[in-house]
Amino acid sequence: MANPTATFETSLGTFKVELFTDQMPITAGNFIKLAKAGFYDGLHFHRVINNFMIQFGCPNSRDPNSSRAGTGNGPDGCIQDEHTAKLSNEPGTLSMANTGRPNSGSCQFFINTVHNHYLDWFTPGQSKHPVFGKVTEGMDVVQKIEKTPTGRGDRPQTPVQMVRITVTD
Repeated sequence: MANPTATFETSLGTFKVELFTDQMPITAGNFIKLAKAGFYDGLHFHRVINNFMIQFGCPNSRDPNSSRAGTGNGPDGCIQDEHTAKLSNEPGTLSMANTGRPNSGSCQFFINTVHNHYLDWFTPGQSKHPVFGKVTEGMDVVQKIEKTPTGRGDRPQTPVQMVRITVTD
């Protein structure tokens, strides 16, 4: 059976992602549950860094100017770290954001725009960010978001909204 696909409709265009439920069932399953519940719809990308990544998923980013954007958790709190599949933080991959503490991932994730191998959970160092999906269509839209001019806190000067995420099993 094929992995599910998520379609991300943003204010700058649409892209599609394969979700690795076969290799990362906890992390991908958490994302799917939130997406199907409409949790992500209407939120904004709250951290965009050119030649690094674009971050999304904080409930406090519904207001794109909120000083709390980037600090919130999902309705079910944090999930268990899933350090199973050795998938590297390559360009176009979705990776779980966290506070740096064990089991602190929740609803926020980022899309790598370059190969951030030092963020892999299986490499030496503090960063432990498991990959749970990969962009399969529309990487040009991800790159458009990545190039958005930013201000303080790496926040886009012109908000980039997630209109809707739909998941097809």
